[in-house]
Amino acid sequence: MRRFFTPGWLGLHALAITLFAAFLGFGWWQLQRAQEGNDRSWGYVFEWPVFALFVIVMWIKMMRDELKDDGRPAEDEPAEPVRSLSEAELIRQHEAEDENLAAYNRYLARLNAQSRPAQGAGGSSA
Repeated sequence: MRRFFTPGWLGLHALAITLFAAFLGFGWWQLQRAQEGNDRSWGYVFEWPVFALFVIVMWIKMMRDELKDDGRPAEDEPAEPVRSLSEAELIRQHEAEDENLAAYNRYLARLNAQSRPAQGAGGSSA
C-alpha cells in the first residue's frame, strides 16, 4: 500500500478528489439554475454527476491496475528483442501471409507506374 503514497500517486489522488468535488459542485450549480427556469441546465444536472462518477471509476481502475502489476514482465512479451524490419521487409512478410494483400499491392504498383509518365512530362502546364 505504500506505493499509493508516492508523490505521483498523491498528485493523482489530489486531482481525482478535486475533479470529483468540482464536478459535483457544477452539477449542484446547474440544478439551481434549472430550478430558476433555465431549461437547458436540466441536461447538465445529470451530466456533471456522470463525469464525477467517471473520475471515481477511473481512479479505482488505476489503483487496481497498479496492484495487479507485480513488476514482472507480461507473459505475452517476447523474451528477446524483436529485430526491427524495414518497411519493404514488412510488406513482403505480410504479402507472404496474405495473397489478397499481395495482389492489391501489385495492382497499386501498376497504377503508380502508369501514372508516372503523365506527371514527368517536363513540369507543370499552367
